[in-house]
Amino acid sequence: MSSTEQKEKADQSKNYQRLGGAKKLTLIDAVAQSVGFMGPVFSIAFLVPLLVGINAAGIGAGAAAPLSVLIAAVGVLGLGWIVSEYAKRIQAAGSLYDYVSDGLGRRVGAASGFLYYLGILALGAGILVMISGTIYDTLAAEFNVNPLPRFGWDILLLVGVAAIMYLGVALSTRAQLVLALISITVVLIFFVVVLVKVGGGNDVVKAMSPSTSPQGLHGVLFGVLYGVLLFTGFETAANLGEETAHPKHDISRAVLISVIAITGFYIIGTYAQVAGYHFDLAAIGKNAGAPLFGLAGPLSGGGYGSVAVRRALELVVILDMLAVAIGVSVSASRGFFAMARDERLPKPLAKVSGRGTPLIASSMVLAGYAVVILATETWTGLFAQAGLPHYVAMFSWAVTFGGFALGIIYLLMCVGAIRGLVDHPKRWAVYLACTVGILVSGAALFGAVYKVPAPTIWAPYAGIGALAVGFLLTVIFPGRGAKTTTFPELAPAEQGQLKL
Repeated sequence: MSSTEQKEKADQSKNYQRLGGAKKLTLIDAVAQSVGFMGPVFSIAFLVPLLVGINAAGIGAGAAAPLSVLIAAVGVLGLGWIVSEYAKRIQAAGSLYDYVSDGLGRRVGAASGFLYYLGILALGAGILVMISGTIYDTLAAEFNVNPLPRFGWDILLLVGVAAIMYLGVALSTRAQLVLALISITVVLIFFVVVLVKVGGGNDVVKAMSPSTSPQGLHGVLFGVLYGVLLFTGFETAANLGEETAHPKHDISRAVLISVIAITGFYIIGTYAQVAGYHFDLAAIGKNAGAPLFGLAGPLSGGGYGSVAVRRALELVVILDMLAVAIGVSVSASRGFFAMARDERLPKPLAKVSGRGTPLIASSMVLAGYAVVILATETWTGLFAQAGLPHYVAMFSWAVTFGGFALGIIYLLMCVGAIRGLVDHPKRWAVYLACTVGILVSGAALFGAVYKVPAPTIWAPYAGIGALAVGFLLTVIFPGRGAKTTTFPELAPAEQGQLKL
């Protein structure tokens, strides 16, 4: 790099507002962000029916669901490797938006970035109404009490998320870490108890054999589509790149550590559920809403626990959902901030608070949540599905939209990495990871549209429309001529005390 280029880069860095100030985030913070976004307990509680084949297409892995999870994990590791390699080069808050820009150009990057962060915002809004609805219905069903109306829980959660977002990412990652550790530990212990009680009924070979699926290998591979959904958000540690003391090392490690660690939990959790129901798909189908809670019920109902155990697991699932809400909100606010800072969105969104948080971008995310909360409570016909509470229907639609948005940017990142990582010393690894990533993300996109009924199918269509709007915005907001995506690591003297 010439002295002129170095001076230009230094000038750009001075003109860029950096998030976090002198706060130091660590490897643990970065891992907490990715794990918190994935919501492993929430995911394993509600997505296993989709894996086994209780879905709109009627196709799945059956009792071989753990095999589908393992295959999906291998594919996600390919995506994770690409993210980790990019994280060593680019440490800006935009993460995947910047990665796609690096490989496919600024216009494609900006358009896909708009879709990506809009999808994350939708996920956050959907999870908030899902949490409030779950709390309200659980209290009514289990204890016959209603201390607050459902709308009251919505407002309480919105205020809580707003406070955490304003006070700083250090607090949010610590909150995610605590919530995730509690929920994962409790549920993992329960899974071990189930496996011990199953005893001689355990059959790991059966769970890893394609012949166990009603549709054979085809069913296992179709189950992979839903297996990928379990890992959604694994990459979001990269959004903390410029707020981390040692981003080149910690972010890349955090992404891979998160995927590998949670893979073990998912395989155990999936196996424990299919084994707990004695590999009987009909039994799982009777508890399709949440097989985990069926297993946690009293022995008289075919479970392995009691009413108290079921209530405890319902509580930890809600705690994990809170971790997801925090992680999603942090990611969305930093994404919109990064795009505004690059002049791809209105400049006011790039305003930073006195605590080093994205003030206006966070406010926009919260406003989006408020709109969805109001729509959920007042427009009960919006995305309504027969037999489902409206908050569940809204959540289902939001998850489909968000999953489609993330699938698009995963795919574009992999395609772009062939060019963006062209100078990587291990070209074979780049080609292998990109090939695996393209197959997995393409499969996830296929799962988002294949035999999906209305109104859920409208979500992918809305995603395509949002991508078109993103390209339109590249004309209205052409962006800076150059941008800084690499920030110097904080020296120990610069890091100061970690402020919560």
